[in-house]
Amino acid sequence: MTNVREAAEAIQNEAYFEALSDLLFQLADDDFIVSYRGSEWLGLAPHIEEDIAFSSISQDTMGHAAIYYQLLEQLGAGEADELAHGRPAENRKNAIILEEVNGPGTYLEEPRYDWAFAVVRNYFYDLYKKIKLESLKNSSYEPLAHAAVKINMEQYYHLLHWETWFRQLTLSGGDARSRMEAAIEKVWLDFEGVLTLGAKGAAMSSYGLIEGEDLLKQRFYSKVKLIFEQVQLPEPKPCSMKSGNGRNGEHTEDLETALDVLSEVYRSDPKAVW
Repeated sequence: MTNVREAAEAIQNEAYFEALSDLLFQLADDDFIVSYRGSEWLGLAPHIEEDIAFSSISQDTMGHAAIYYQLLEQLGAGEADELAHGRPAENRKNAIILEEVNGPGTYLEEPRYDWAFAVVRNYFYDLYKKIKLESLKNSSYEPLAHAAVKINMEQYYHLLHWETWFRQLTLSGGDARSRMEAAIEKVWLDFEGVLTLGAKGAAMSSYGLIEGEDLLKQRFYSKVKLIFEQVQLPEPKPCSMKSGNGRNGEHTEDLETALDVLSEVYRSDPKAVW
């Protein structure tokens, strides 16, 4: 790991700065939107204990996004609040599967959300997030490495929570298992968008910001293969990215709508201190 002075000198290298910024935007935007989708389950989760637990996880995850946006602010990319709330959809780096709505209806009007989809999406996401955090703890950019250590302390419990739900529902049989299998198939069609590091992934690895994409994917698939064996599911095939690559700014109307809601208060007075 480089020291602070070496990191500062490296940032003067435009290619290093671009790779670092791209990585931070991916990390921030992923956590930002998936935490929002989690917040929409408030009052709608299967039982009150889960309502509290999911709300806490979503709050933690939004805090993780804030950490990454603050690191970007320190790099001169803009003010953290503006980066979180003021950027248009086409500038976002989050994976498309994370912006997808929880189900038909809206939070205020006839929400008919899919709990199996929520469990599968959050489990796979937090599984890969944990893998990335373990890699980021050795990042060449020391502030990011320190952030990863801090975030990873909470991530252990997030992953444990979703793995418990995943196992219980998948092993329940009947309708629960059928719904979980349908959710896995749905999430798998677009989960490559989470796994990819985008066009600058090779540069991120070469600068020691994070390990290579292929290695991270290998770890993910190894863990998924093991859990699938334990719940009697067939060995997973490589996932795909049918809806587009969010790392390239490709997004859906679901993100546009979410950002309108998320940024409503901020846009009412961007100069206010929240």
